[in-house]
Formats: sequence, C-alpha cells, structure tokens
Amino acid sequence: MPKITVLLSLMALLISGCSAIPSSYRETCKNEVNTAWREMNIAKADGFAGTISYTKALGLITTARTMQTVENFDGCIKNARKARFYTQESRAGR
Repeated sequence: MPKITVLLSLMALLISGCSAIPSSYRETCKNEVNTAWREMNIAKADGFAGTISYTKALGLITTARTMQTVENFDGCIKNARKARFYTQESRAGR
C-alpha cells in the first residue's frame, strides 16, 4: 500500500505543477496571436513573393492558435511573432 500512496502523491505533485503556468505567458500568447491576426487581416501581399510570405504567416497563426489551445504558450508566442514577421515581409513583397 505505501507504494501506491507515494505514486499518487507524485502524480498529484506533477499535475499541480502544470497548473502553475504564469498568466503572463497566457496573456502574451493571446495578445500576440490577436495582433498577428489583426495585422494579417489588413495586410496586402505585394507580388508572388509577398503571397508566399502571407501564406507562411497564415500557417504560423494557425499553429500558434493550436498551441494556445493546448496551453503551449511559449510555442504560441514564438509562432505568433514569426507570423507577424512574415506579414511584414508580405507587405514589402518579399
């Protein structure tokens, strides 16, 4: 019986660690994704290269939203920022 108690205690500790995600990551992820989406909606791709960058940005925003859903906020933030970069590149025709 003591082994089960130790195992359950360890599992409870691991699960409680997951809930300790700082809310600042959650908010940053949300803000970055919303900003990337807003910038993408107003972006006008310039030329073929711009269209490719626009497509990359769309894929990255989709990935960021998925990561936001599964609470991978670090990956969400990275992908949203990359999406914003490609949105800027699409406007410049690169």
